[in-house]
Amino acid sequence: MPSKQKHRGAHSNDVILFGPKWVPVLRQAVGDMSWLLSKGYSSNSSLELVGNRYRLNKRQRHAVWRGCCSDQAMNGRKEKEIKLEKIGEKPLVIDGYNLLITVEAALGGGLILYCRDGTVRDIASIHGTYRRVEETMPALTLIGDSLNKLSTKEVQWFLDKPVSNSGRLKTLMGELAGKNKYSWNIDLVNNPDKVIVEWEDHLAISSDGWVLDSVKHWTNLHKYILNTLPEINKLDLQHT
Repeated sequence: MPSKQKHRGAHSNDVILFGPKWVPVLRQAVGDMSWLLSKGYSSNSSLELVGNRYRLNKRQRHAVWRGCCSDQAMNGRKEKEIKLEKIGEKPLVIDGYNLLITVEAALGGGLILYCRDGTVRDIASIHGTYRRVEETMPALTLIGDSLNKLSTKEVQWFLDKPVSNSGRLKTLMGELAGKNKYSWNIDLVNNPDKVIVEWEDHLAISSDGWVLDSVKHWTNLHKYILNTLPEINKLDLQHT
């Protein structure tokens, strides 16, 4: 997976776009958009209205879109959340890129959103091709060690088959799992989100809104892992 990209999600303009001046504005924008969604307005029209009102650029609008949710979605997601200390030996199913990229971004200094529904999300993207970065192996190791600390016994990963280099990543993860004795099974599928929802007897690990709205139960491993890091580039959008 050769690439000139060294880190995931870090942008030099983020210091300004998400600096102290903009934090209260972005929180208010998340609150306004969440209110509109709660009233049944579409996400596209809501984002355009809120983005124009607060004069947000494209990256700021993306952060607002990632950070907001309707009251109905927030309450439904919280009702289905299983706290990590209660997962015991429940089998887990992981939205692979969703988790890995968020941890990579956090380790690489990328912006991490603490969202209205209690999840954490990044604003990085892979544009159809996964590129290994310096944080890839530390991120996978951190995930594996965290799962071991939680005494998990069965962990099923799903990676997006259409994304280039998914096969190489699967091989890399398999080798790491064998070396560190992680109880991982890794598969490539065309639509991980849909497959995860179908695995009803497994506890889902994802921050994707559609997945959280569709699964029976989920757990917030993303937030658990990031909260163990001493310092991350964090933007708290929860207090709206």
